[in-house]
Amino acid sequence: MYEIATYLVAILITVGFPLYYFWRHQKKEREAREKLSEATSTGRTEPISLHPKIDPNRCIGAGACVKACPEGEILGTIHGKAALVSPTKCIGHGACQAACPVDAIELVFGTERRGIEIPYLKSNFETNMRGLYIAGELGGMGLIRNAITQGREAVEYLAATLGKSDKAIYDVAIVGAGPAGFAATLQAQKQGLRYVTFDQSDLGGTILTYPRQKIVMTQPMNIPIYGKFNARQIRKEELIGLFEGIAKQTGTAIHANEKLETLKRVNGHYEVTTSKGSYLAQRIVLAIGRRGTPRKLGVPGEVSAKVAYKLLEPEQYRGMRALVVGGGDSAVEAALALANQPGTEVTLSYRKAVLTRTKQKNLEAMERAIAQGRIRALFESNVTEILEDRVYLQHGEKHGALKNDYVFIFAGGELPTGFLQKLGIRIEMKFGEK
Repeated sequence: MYEIATYLVAILITVGFPLYYFWRHQKKEREAREKLSEATSTGRTEPISLHPKIDPNRCIGAGACVKACPEGEILGTIHGKAALVSPTKCIGHGACQAACPVDAIELVFGTERRGIEIPYLKSNFETNMRGLYIAGELGGMGLIRNAITQGREAVEYLAATLGKSDKAIYDVAIVGAGPAGFAATLQAQKQGLRYVTFDQSDLGGTILTYPRQKIVMTQPMNIPIYGKFNARQIRKEELIGLFEGIAKQTGTAIHANEKLETLKRVNGHYEVTTSKGSYLAQRIVLAIGRRGTPRKLGVPGEVSAKVAYKLLEPEQYRGMRALVVGGGDSAVEAALALANQPGTEVTLSYRKAVLTRTKQKNLEAMERAIAQGRIRALFESNVTEILEDRVYLQHGEKHGALKNDYVFIFAGGELPTGFLQKLGIRIEMKFGEK
C-alpha cells in the first residue's frame, strides 16, 4: 500500500502539477486575450498617461510585471510575452518596469498615433534652462506618489549644484504647492536650504479643485521629514489635512494666493516676480501642474456665469439641470457627484462612442448610474452653443436643444506651452517615447 501511495504521489508531482500549471497558464492567457479584444472593440486602445512599452525581444514572460501592477488587469501574458491588454486603465505607476527582471519595459509618453506635449527634461528633472527644474504633473507625472517623489528628488539634485551666494538670494524658489511642490519644499527644509514657496491658490494646489470627498487614489509614499505614508486610498479632505498637519508640525512656510507673473535669468540666477513681490533665487522648481489652464470648447456662450471647469460643492446644484462635458475621470466623478444630489437632472456629453479615459471603478459606477436612469449619457455628441436656459448639441446627425441651468466642462488641461516657451523651456511632442 505504501508503495502504491508513493507511486501516486510521484505521478501527481511529475504529471499533475505540470498539467495544472499549463491549465492555469492557458486560462490567464485566454483572459488576457479577452481583455485585449474588449479594449480593441470598444476603442479603448490609447493610454492616457505614462505607460509601459514592452520589448518582445527581451521579454521572457516571467509575469512579474503583471503581478506588480497595483491597478490589476492592465497587463497580461499573450504568446508567452507581456502585453498591455487594458491600455486606458494604466495610470503610470511604473511598478511593472521596476519588477521586470530583464529590463524589457520602458515607460513612455504618447503612442505612434497620439502624441503628448512634454517639457524637455534631463534625468535629474532639469530643463534645457540651466537651474530650472520641473516636477510633478507639468512633466507628465500625474500620480500623487510620483509627484512627491519627483519633488523630493529634484531638490536633492539641485542642492548638489548650489554655490555660495548672497543672503538676499534664495537657494531655490518653488512655484506651486501641490504634492510635488510641497515635497520639494519639505526636502529643501530638510537639507537646510534657503527657500521660498508660493502658489496661486494654497497648500494642496490642484487637489483643492477636486469635488468634495473625492477619493484620491494613492500608493504608499515617502514624504520628506514626515516619513512613510502607507494609505492606499484617501479622500481629498484627508490628504489636505495631512499636508496641513505636516506643514504646521514642521513650520513649513507657504505663500498662498501668490501667482507667478514673470521669471527671467539675471546675472547667473533667477529673478521671480509674483503678484505680491519679487525674489532672487539660484534655482527654480516649477511644480504648477497642467490643469491650471482648462481646455475650452470654443463655442458661442462658453464665456458665461453658468459655465464652470471644476466642481467643488455638488450640493449647490440640487434640483438643477446640469450638463457635464467630457469623458475622463474628472467628468465622470463630477457627473456622479451631481447625480447624488436630490432632484438634480444630470446629462453627460462625450464626443466618443464609449468612455475611454476612465478608471475601472469610475466606469462601473457610471454604467450603473446610466442603467438606473440617474444620468443621461449622450455619446458621440458635441456642444455647439450655450444659452442662458439651454444648450445646443450635435448628437449624431441630430441637432437639438437641452434645457439647462449649469454646464461643467472637463475637456482636460492644456500644457501652458506658450508660457513655458516664453521662459525658454523646450517642448517636445512624444509619440511612444521616454
